[in-house]
Amino acid sequence: MDRRMMLLVIGLVCGSGIGFLVAASYGVTLNGHDHTTDHGTMQSNGHDHAAMQPISLPADDNAPTVAATVVKDPMSGWNLQIEVTNFRFTPQSASLTHVDGEGHAHAYVNGEKIARIYGNWLHIEHLPEGDVTVEVELNSNDHRHLAVGNELLRVSIPVTN
Repeated sequence: MDRRMMLLVIGLVCGSGIGFLVAASYGVTLNGHDHTTDHGTMQSNGHDHAAMQPISLPADDNAPTVAATVVKDPMSGWNLQIEVTNFRFTPQSASLTHVDGEGHAHAYVNGEKIARIYGNWLHIEHLPEGDVTVEVELNSNDHRHLAVGNELLRVSIPVTN
């Protein structure tokens, strides 16, 4: 074996070993995590959404509501408009504790999460061809699903592309 190749192999082996030792000293582990986007098994930012119970809010005059529309953008893609009542988008509080009436939304296309939303509008660059379902779901600051009674605060919009 050429001497340069041997030095390269030694460098890679030693460098990798040192890298693992440094990572371990900082508590970094190589635990995998699930990237599935199915509503029942979603995980994001270390939050296992399947294990988190939704926050069930009382069905009274203070209960949040969500509605949404999807329209073709004149230039490209699609525009999703979200209308909420008794709910405030709070990006500064994402991943913090739950506060009634605050949080963010998640957008899904055909069941696949495409974005976390911190306001009333989202531009969707591309939708698959044919019949598509766009969903919007309200979530608390701590990423739990929000529900009124037993109904998740989720709206589905059928779109034909």
